Amino acid sequence: MDEIHGLCEGCLRTLDEIRLWSVSSDAEKRVVWSCIADRAAALTNPTAA
Repeated sequence: MDEIHGLCEGCLRTLDEIRLWSVSSDAEKRVVWSCIADRAAALTNPTAA
């Protein structure tokens, strides 16, 4: 876990997202995937955020 951002360094999910993944609906997982994409973009290009 990245201490600064509070995200898994491998999958970019929060601890809560990881914990809840197995019980999340497909719709909830799509929301998390969208957040992951946003996080990846922000980390790749921090001035765009």
